[in-house]
Amino acid sequence: MTALMRDFMREAPMQDATSLAAQVGDTQVGDDTASDEPAGDEPACDKSACDKSVGDEQAGDLAQPSPLDPVLSSPVLSSPVLSSGGYALDLIQRQVRRLGKLQGEVLADRDPEPLHQLRVSLRRLRTALTQFGPALVLPESVTDRRIAAVARRTGLCRDLDVLQLRLQQQLLPRLPGHEQQALEGPMKRLARDRSQAFDTLKEALHSSRYLKLLARLHKWQQRPRYTPLGQLPLAAWLYDWQAPFTAALFLHPGWTVEDPTAEALHDLRKRIKAARYALEHLEDWCEPALKAWIQELRQAQELLGELHDLQILSHTLAGSGNTLKSHRLPVLRSELEGQQAEHWLRWRELVQRLQQDSHRRAIHRQLLELGR
Repeated sequence: MTALMRDFMREAPMQDATSLAAQVGDTQVGDDTASDEPAGDEPACDKSACDKSVGDEQAGDLAQPSPLDPVLSSPVLSSPVLSSGGYALDLIQRQVRRLGKLQGEVLADRDPEPLHQLRVSLRRLRTALTQFGPALVLPESVTDRRIAAVARRTGLCRDLDVLQLRLQQQLLPRLPGHEQQALEGPMKRLARDRSQAFDTLKEALHSSRYLKLLARLHKWQQRPRYTPLGQLPLAAWLYDWQAPFTAALFLHPGWTVEDPTAEALHDLRKRIKAARYALEHLEDWCEPALKAWIQELRQAQELLGELHDLQILSHTLAGSGNTLKSHRLPVLRSELEGQQAEHWLRWRELVQRLQQDSHRRAIHRQLLELGR
């Protein structure tokens, strides 16, 4: 982004991403033939900071009606002529509209929740585009990689928000005075890191790459194109649209690891999240038992998220002048270890229930019955 564009963005009144994207679309997008820029155009990002997903599955992430979402009516859902492509179009429109509505609130930075919701919408948009990709003829420049590049920047900023909140609201009130004072330095460093991450996020949300992406999606929504598969009735293909996300889910090695800090758990969490999002897209056709399983997946995702949050927080503090040495901060160390033990126990209990033969077979039957 040029210095001139930065100055303009700072002085210009807040606009939502939809209107900004429309402007970009009118002047820069052209005929949707641009290809992806090389990966080297993306600023480098520390893997541990970019890949982690700290605290991103709170209550607002559950798929529920929202004032920002158009709600599909029951007659439409039950219509035998509803095509896979038409249904995917609605899912994409919901998230693009949410992204536009949330843009101004995120940039105002008065409340961390809009940033969380923006991050969730980017993930749901990515899932919809991947899940129903075989049904859609999209512009070449609308790629998962482009959306992921913005999502990484929202992720880093959100992760720092969660670390700060966990320290301020959950841990500091439980610590003696001298341990609270010892954390003043790390808290200041977290605040500086968060400020820098937010500056990077603002650039990403105002970047021409992101705005062009939204503009091309907006243009495609006005005249959507579907593959022959996308023109077929959705009801007959419900099982197939979720199968790539749930197949072999329980074969992942993360279910059987015995170390609460194992990297396999973080990868499993991402797999569970993708399966959950894909199933929630089809939840209107799910029987109660399958809806209950979706909630179990959400619970599994949250527990793994808590374990990952604690691991990242411990590493962050350990890198702040050996803050976590037991002889300096024994109460803080005990709190972190106690929370880890509690969440690990709950995780193992949930795994035992989810992996029962009878439970897995019941879920398999429910998935096969989708749409019948």
